[in-house]
Amino acid sequence: MKLLVLAVGRIKERHYADACDEYWKRIKKKLPLEVRELGERDDLLARRPPRHELWVLDVGGTMWSSEQLAAQLDRRMQGGAQGITFAIGGAEGFSEAVRAAATVRLSLGPMTLAHRLARLVLAEQLYRALSILAGEPYHK
Repeated sequence: MKLLVLAVGRIKERHYADACDEYWKRIKKKLPLEVRELGERDDLLARRPPRHELWVLDVGGTMWSSEQLAAQLDRRMQGGAQGITFAIGGAEGFSEAVRAAATVRLSLGPMTLAHRLARLVLAEQLYRALSILAGEPYHK
């Protein structure tokens, strides 16, 4: 299974970018991963590969524990899913078309996070979930 992260906007602060890059590097050792930064006007739906599930980060979405995220990823991997595209919106959020196309609306918590923090939390939680599935000691 492949992972794709479509993130509206760029991370300008070097410390956030470096932290994300560290997690992306770790994830790539476990699964193929691509991260693409989009502009506010880019068509997010057109950027998603045809057979990928679309998981949008949305404050109104479902909240999962790290273990539940791992279980959902495992279910897709065991089921032969080709890939999952994670979408992180910009300041304007997502259009209704994107929300309607989403397989999963995932909330990182009830608080609204800055784009750069949401990207970092997603990166860390994906790495944690994959570590859980591998039975590695990272998750405690």
